[in-house]
Amino acid sequence: MEKIFFYFFALIIIVFAIASVTSKKILRAVIYLLMTLLGIAALYFMMDYNFLGAVQMAVYGGGIIILFIFAVLLVHHIEGELDEPKFPRKILIALINFVGLTITLTTIYYHKFEVIPNKDSIEVDSLGKGFLNYGEGGYILPFEVISILLLAAMIGSIIIAKGRKKI
Repeated sequence: MEKIFFYFFALIIIVFAIASVTSKKILRAVIYLLMTLLGIAALYFMMDYNFLGAVQMAVYGGGIIILFIFAVLLVHHIEGELDEPKFPRKILIALINFVGLTITLTTIYYHKFEVIPNKDSIEVDSLGKGFLNYGEGGYILPFEVISILLLAAMIGSIIIAKGRKKI
């Protein structure tokens, strides 16, 4: 039964990834990307990586896709269609993809995947406490600094997207 679910989610990921790349409508491509990311989260949940699946859904499925949708809506190109690339560029892209696929598959084929016994298992609550700790070894200060940086970048992108008013 697990194999059936795996192949089902893998098919969903592949179909929506291809649809996302080949779609000419920008907003549809973003929605297809959302479905791809949710399929990946489903695979994480199947492997019993619940925390990673929840992070995948919240950060990528939620946050990043919402930012993409805002970017599409802010620049008023919601109905815009992407240009068809010229034939030489298609050949170059196909060649680069083939080389990348070949490197990936040969690396997977020749790598020895050995199971390493886990001596120090970390619980999710201790991981969360470590991230939110403001003492030694904590990451709350860098997290807040990065959030302010992202907020500044988003405000700057909104100002650039709006452009100047012509009087």
